[in-house]
Amino acid sequence: MDKKWMELTPDEKRAERFKRWLSPPDVEFSSPEAEEAYKKRATRFIRAIRLEEPDRVPVILPVGTFPVYNAGMTLKEAMYDNKKLCQAYRKFFSEFEADTFTSPGMVFPGRASEIINSLISKWPGHGLPDNAGMQQFVEGEYMKADEYDILLNDPSDFCLRYYLPRTLGALAPFAKFSPLPHILGMPNRFLAPAVMPEVQAMLQAIIDYGKEMAKWQEPIVEFNREALAAGYPSFSGGQSHAPFDILADTLRGTKGIVMDMYRQPEKLQETMKMLTPINIDCGLQMANASGRPIVFFALHKGDDTFMSDKQYEEFYWPTLRKVIMGLIEEGCVPLLFAEGRYNNRLEIVKDLPKGKVMWHFDQTDMTRAKEILGDTACIAGNVPSSLLCTGTPQAVKEYCRKLIEVCGKGGGFIMTGGASINKGNPDNLRAMMEAAEEYGVYK
Repeated sequence: MDKKWMELTPDEKRAERFKRWLSPPDVEFSSPEAEEAYKKRATRFIRAIRLEEPDRVPVILPVGTFPVYNAGMTLKEAMYDNKKLCQAYRKFFSEFEADTFTSPGMVFPGRASEIINSLISKWPGHGLPDNAGMQQFVEGEYMKADEYDILLNDPSDFCLRYYLPRTLGALAPFAKFSPLPHILGMPNRFLAPAVMPEVQAMLQAIIDYGKEMAKWQEPIVEFNREALAAGYPSFSGGQSHAPFDILADTLRGTKGIVMDMYRQPEKLQETMKMLTPINIDCGLQMANASGRPIVFFALHKGDDTFMSDKQYEEFYWPTLRKVIMGLIEEGCVPLLFAEGRYNNRLEIVKDLPKGKVMWHFDQTDMTRAKEILGDTACIAGNVPSSLLCTGTPQAVKEYCRKLIEVCGKGGGFIMTGGASINKGNPDNLRAMMEAAEEYGVYK
């Protein structure tokens, strides 16, 4: 770069990130043809993000854990056998065409969760039946209603001595440690609990967890390397959160956050402001490490049915917008997955710079989304999961055709599902790609 990074404008930073995404320095392509195909696919996405017309509508297949079931496996098998897991995704990768690839890294290892004793998740054979098709998040009050000040005064100490012991059973002994700032001047005293057998067991669990994760990730890293080398860009860059969702999902739970909106809105607002720069930094660090500009947000509590428009504008959008803008300033591209319906939110969320973000819609009216956001943001979605799971290839193709006619007009559209699927007719996924190739070509 001609200038130091800090001196670049946001547009210059984004251009540098796009350049690295187009020509990843750590990828050795399997052939010149693969490299050319990679650049063509990545360019397809970049032009859609910029609200331009690429050669055709880009496609992200909403496969989730579909490759596991497509290979005749159960999720439980996949979570305990990383080699079979990667074989399943490799099989899918060889049989289905798209503009990017889905990594088996989205399946978390069951053994590692057992070692660390995850209290915030259930999975097949561990809280769920062996034939269960998904992992489940266990919502709870992992921060009490009267603990806002503890979090505000020292977020790191709260995470170490309150949050971790309540969410990961193996780390419960951290609650016995003195406050984190006591390390200053008294590091030995801070480590005094290390003499306790339960603390020693905790530290051993952390070591065992690290070994298990390293072993688990090895074939997954190799799979990702193969997919990139074959000419398929990764859409996974970083991840961040709406500050409201950090509290509503991670700390207070649904009931707790609703009560707080009425009983202690000032504390809620103060905490969301504190969490804003943390979430900017989280997404930024991951994007820097991956070399890809996309920062994904799963917007869990923002849909039309959770709160009123007034509450959305008061509690949800202001700090989320600041996180989005902070990432845009650093040249990243926020990918906002609007779970549920955002029909009432479209006018509100239009308040962002042109061509800087992507909105992935689940069940939102895509005609309205195109009308309201089409000149502001790239939009993606919303092929229904129900249609992909139970419909016919003809019905899927027809739905995609209509989406392309409405949302693809003028560019700025990426076709994908409303949400990912785990089971269904494999020909329905092929029908999505066929529709893009038949109806989504720009002339």
